[in-house]
Amino acid sequence: MGNELPFGSKLVPIDLPADCNLIFGQSHFIKTVEDLYEALITSGTGIKFGIAFCEASGKRLIRTDGNDPEMISAATKAAQGVAAGHTFFIFMKAGFPINILNRVKECQEVCRIFCATANPLQVLVAESSQGRGVIGVIDGEPPLGVETDADKTGRQQFLRTIGYKR
Repeated sequence: MGNELPFGSKLVPIDLPADCNLIFGQSHFIKTVEDLYEALITSGTGIKFGIAFCEASGKRLIRTDGNDPEMISAATKAAQGVAAGHTFFIFMKAGFPINILNRVKECQEVCRIFCATANPLQVLVAESSQGRGVIGVIDGEPPLGVETDADKTGRQQFLRTIGYKR
């Protein structure tokens, strides 16, 4: 099997700045940008973030917001590359998706989250005469094996070291 993709589809690589995480999702309303901004800015986490949302009707603009110009630019570039209606990107530094993901999912217009990651990311996009849609994502790389007892102990210790488990 090579790099062939079904007719009308393509892989869109997402450029992730150093020390950055992202959340990629789908929503349904122009109010998404403001609601996501409020969810992030009031999270109490002190993250630096940028949001880009692709409108699917009306002016069909990429709507943006955030509190960090670099993150807004990165989110906008990702949205331009995927260019699928009602999708959004949140790029963030000095914070992690795990700390805000539920707040994002609680936004009433958010329909789905495709991924939350700091890994290399590719988005599989389908294209028709109407527009573009997301088929799925390729998040990171394939596994190299199954964890050993030592790996399990290391994982558990790591989670306690960074404060996610007691």
